[in-house]
Amino acid sequence: MAFDACMMRAVLTEYSREFKDAKIEKVLQPQNDEIDLVIHSGKLSRRLVFNVGPNAPRLQLSDRAKENPLKAPMLCMFLRKHLIGARIVNVEQPGFDRIAHFTLSCYDEMGFPTEKKLVVEIMGKYANLIFLDADDKIITALKIIDFAASTVRQIIPGLRYVLPEKQEKLSPLETDKALFFEKLAEFPCERTGEKFITSTYSGIATQIARELVYRATGSTDVPVSEIDSEKFFAVFANWQQLLRDGAYNPTAVIDSTGKPIDYSYMDITYLGDSVTVKHYATLRELFDMYFAEKDRIERIRQRAHDLITLLNNAVARTERKLAIQREALLESENGDIYKRKADLITANIYRISRGMTSFTCIDYYDENCSEIEIELDSRLSPAQNAQRLYKLYNKSKTAKRVLAEQIAIWEKELVYLESVRAFLDKAETEDDLTEIREELYRSGYSSKLKGYRPQKKIKMKPMTLKTSDGKTLYVGKNNIQNDHLTFKLASKDDIWFHVKDMPGSHVILVTDGEEPTDADYTEAAEVAAYYSKATAGPVAVDYTRVKNVKKPAGSKPGFVIYKTNYNYTAFVMPKSHTGGA
Repeated sequence: MAFDACMMRAVLTEYSREFKDAKIEKVLQPQNDEIDLVIHSGKLSRRLVFNVGPNAPRLQLSDRAKENPLKAPMLCMFLRKHLIGARIVNVEQPGFDRIAHFTLSCYDEMGFPTEKKLVVEIMGKYANLIFLDADDKIITALKIIDFAASTVRQIIPGLRYVLPEKQEKLSPLETDKALFFEKLAEFPCERTGEKFITSTYSGIATQIARELVYRATGSTDVPVSEIDSEKFFAVFANWQQLLRDGAYNPTAVIDSTGKPIDYSYMDITYLGDSVTVKHYATLRELFDMYFAEKDRIERIRQRAHDLITLLNNAVARTERKLAIQREALLESENGDIYKRKADLITANIYRISRGMTSFTCIDYYDENCSEIEIELDSRLSPAQNAQRLYKLYNKSKTAKRVLAEQIAIWEKELVYLESVRAFLDKAETEDDLTEIREELYRSGYSSKLKGYRPQKKIKMKPMTLKTSDGKTLYVGKNNIQNDHLTFKLASKDDIWFHVKDMPGSHVILVTDGEEPTDADYTEAAEVAAYYSKATAGPVAVDYTRVKNVKKPAGSKPGFVIYKTNYNYTAFVMPKSHTGGA
């Protein structure tokens, strides 16, 4: 969700509960658009994070340490001079907006006590962190906004700080039942309840508006004319009370792949069973989990950029080759027509003379013996015209055989590239990326991996899980690991699982000489479906004993065959089972 005024209120409430007269011990700048203050109160020490970047602007408490640049930026050095040793004596949220004012008790350059302020404005791409003196004059800011950048509001050292212009909307905390009904009656009845909330009240994210409408109606896209006013206000009043009491329920929304896609200060129910909802004791824990995972995904995406480009180009090039070859194969189907015409020329050679451009004869290949017109090369004799067509016929036969072989090769290459791309999508660590680079290097893409040096030895680190009945599952995270698991780590009586007819991980169910339970089989199949290119279920997963799985000589990493008369197929829903037992 967008970091709205309600979330700002929730964060400041959590801060006030944990800290009183907090002392600033350190000032850090891990990113260009983020300032972290290490604050201390009593025995408690945490980070106060001011992130004003365009992607995830926020204010939060955090326990997560981050890597800092070796040389602190100029702004960071300046803030250290003024803020280290200062105490945060007051925190307020002016109006009901995405703004927080931190009043600091510190000392000026002459050693006299004074007050200064840190103002954080969480307003999307206009988010900013502003440092003020005791008279509310701007000392500096993370983003300097001059007249060239904005003619409406400037953030320039020396100017007096003024609040952003307020929207002509009501504060949701100052609304009673009578005013709510009045505004609801004035609102266009054909528009939705969600639009009523976001258009009438300030500081409420669209996600929260949808949740309130869903709780009142059981749906999110309901016109105002179809909403029960009393029930709608009852839900709205309960939400108001939640804000007044500070009874927040920090919530993360997790998609089917296990990735966090949204967060909130209250429970989210309108998304139904398509997602998983996870609750946290504090907003600090929620933010640390959510943004640590977002940062990890973004970091992996950036460091895998060369692999993504390589694979996208290789897939596009392979698809173009296949398209050309398939078109040529269709043309080679004309070979029988060439032979048919050559036979008819030979049978009617006595009727044809040099210089003719075409002739008509009975087509005795046609059961109706219809007439056919055959084009001729006027420069050739009748026999030479027949020989020319026979040559085209023989050429098409050879082309058909060669093209069929080439198409099969490039189809396998395309399947292989898609498998690598699927593993890259699920890569979680630098080691995962290193193994994928090594795999591509070994598979003939060394010239595309600029500056890469092959690894002398790679220590395989497959994923290890436990079934609910205690059996061990090994999951390959790339094609090299798939081969290692199946042909080196697994014993011949272990059970091998793989999603049917699409790229995915080899999953080994370790039997230890015992017959696994039905739950073991089901969970292993669910894991194989989850760590594959399948996006929804039910998914077909093949399984068999490891001894029935073979690797053809010279085949690509991860490619195997297995005896079809000894394998079984399960249909399951993808599930990670990362929690183990």
